[in-house]
Amino acid sequence: MSLANAPRPLGSVLIANRGEIACRVIRTARRLGLRSIAVYSDADASARHVREADEAVRLGPAPARESYLDIDAVIDAARRTGADAIHPGYGFLSENAEFVAACERADIAFVGPPASAIAAMGDKSAAKARMETAGVPLVPGYHGDDQHDDHLKAEAERIGYPVLLKASAGGGGKGMRVVESGEAFQSALDGCRRESRAAFGDDRMLIEKYLTQPRHVEVQVFCDSQGDGVYLFERDCSVQRRHQKVLEEAPAPGMTEALRREMGEAAVRAAREIGYVGAGTVEFLLDADGRFYFMEMNTRLQVEHPVTEMITGEDLVEWQLAVAAGLPLPRAQNELAITGHAFEARLYAEDPAQDFLPATGTLERFGLDLTGAALDAERVRLDSGVATGDAVSMHYDPMLAKLIVHGDDRDQALATLNRALAALDVVGVTTNRAFLQRLAGHPAFQRAELDTRFIEHHHDELFADRAPDAATYARVALQALDHLQGQASDAPWARRDGWRLNAPRQVRIALTDPAHAAEASDSDAIVTVRAERPSASGDWQLSVNGERFQGQLQRLDGDAVAITLDGHRRRYLARHERAADGDRLILGDAHGEVRLAWRRLDAVDHGHHEVDATLTAPMHGTVVALLVEPGQRVDKGTPLMVMEAMKMEHTLSAPADGHVESFHFQGGDTVGQGDVLLNFTAEE
Repeated sequence: MSLANAPRPLGSVLIANRGEIACRVIRTARRLGLRSIAVYSDADASARHVREADEAVRLGPAPARESYLDIDAVIDAARRTGADAIHPGYGFLSENAEFVAACERADIAFVGPPASAIAAMGDKSAAKARMETAGVPLVPGYHGDDQHDDHLKAEAERIGYPVLLKASAGGGGKGMRVVESGEAFQSALDGCRRESRAAFGDDRMLIEKYLTQPRHVEVQVFCDSQGDGVYLFERDCSVQRRHQKVLEEAPAPGMTEALRREMGEAAVRAAREIGYVGAGTVEFLLDADGRFYFMEMNTRLQVEHPVTEMITGEDLVEWQLAVAAGLPLPRAQNELAITGHAFEARLYAEDPAQDFLPATGTLERFGLDLTGAALDAERVRLDSGVATGDAVSMHYDPMLAKLIVHGDDRDQALATLNRALAALDVVGVTTNRAFLQRLAGHPAFQRAELDTRFIEHHHDELFADRAPDAATYARVALQALDHLQGQASDAPWARRDGWRLNAPRQVRIALTDPAHAAEASDSDAIVTVRAERPSASGDWQLSVNGERFQGQLQRLDGDAVAITLDGHRRRYLARHERAADGDRLILGDAHGEVRLAWRRLDAVDHGHHEVDATLTAPMHGTVVALLVEPGQRVDKGTPLMVMEAMKMEHTLSAPADGHVESFHFQGGDTVGQGDVLLNFTAEE
């Protein structure tokens, strides 16, 4: 596709956004030969989208209203760089009619619909009236101008509880409440109005009948400036938290060809009713009887557009740029077809256990181990706006990336999703990855028993903490033993693999489940695994809480390992990370993951031949106290310093008579396993 020779030639595009969507647009622009221009705030000066673009322009300070939402600053950046077009991504200015008008005044192509279409759908009450005119089914409700509290309550009672209060100018779950009864109406209305004023500067409300078990099914539409329009099928986005999507899939499970055509044609009618141009999404509620109702239209590219790309083989950003350049749609309706099934999982920097509270920090590691998980790169896609070393700030949306997978059918795609989630390696920032695994692995989700309250209905199962069983502790102990084997030395006194002269190797590993340690006593929280190995190449004999296992670990490609326990061999992804409160071992597969803190017990408890002689830290922990002064002479066995790890203190003693020359750490310092703690000179 040549955009340089289009009716409105394009040679460059400024992306008025950040993060994942900015990086995603840059990729297509680069493939099409367009010069890509990024914009950034002070918080994003070294962000991935800035690094990947051909050019980048600073907009202003970190707050979005002073940078990404500053229309004049964005237009000025486009003028300074000679941008032919502006792609708004999603969020920020993507559905701002004033911004579109500013692009038109500056003679810069806006990659999206005209301002009139955005305005038509931006007011939800007016949009409902337009959809009724176009013959698009509507949920019973009230979308009128009379906004007096008493009138709204009367309308709610006419519709019948439960009802859904929604901000007329809203989106993203803001200004929205489910009201179960008349007694709860006024307080819910007051809360919605406050939230709507804060988010949109507008407290007008609309009311809809609340469907108790609806599915959220949306249709991807595309229109060009020649008046043609198509639908690129549907997506099911029912799994949501706080009215925001978490898992999406295409096509929608259980969809018949007749219903697909009916919904698709209704969506195209909705787009044509408002003179739409470009990519848009018409969202419907679908009830158990196959009846669908218009909910709203998003006048932009959706976060979940990649699942549509996966099942159609089309690049929707390329389509957007083509339409913005004045070209006709690349495909007619009869040229579009569905191939296979796709899922998208949104990876957020948030803590599901703390009501999805956003998290911040620095990504010590971020990646996807396709090789280790034995995944087909053609079937798995990671759209991200971050990389290892990037900071996750508090200023913007907490979404880090989108994991998209494809399969020949839903079952195959779901199996791939579970494997791919296990292959995500994210260290340094709390994420919802493990929660996504529980969602994707839930039996009801696997059976496609979906509705918009899925997480609420299955809350107890999705948020339940399950303590590891003895076999799991044994597998993680094998991972720890492999880690120690990797640190082994040819020098007998420096070995860390349990080597003993003329005797089987013996190691004791202490494992703690951080998820349960806070509620348990020290003795309850720590599980000791005793391991003995008769030969260097034989199986380990493991004892866990009175249960005995025989096992071995074999390293495969990437982070993949094969663990055989009592003759049962399984493939896992095994990782080791250091945290402020101790080392962690992570063992994951398509069914989930386990994270356990660990250390060696015998490294301190058994003589001085393996650790004390080297005066290095036997585990990751904190220095509690220094017991002698630098330069002091000490006798063999004199306590020198105290360390603490996993709620237990460990005293390191002098390996011989001698002098403590200097300490490398002070009380309160964090040390890593193997760090040299002090300089010691033994007497001759």
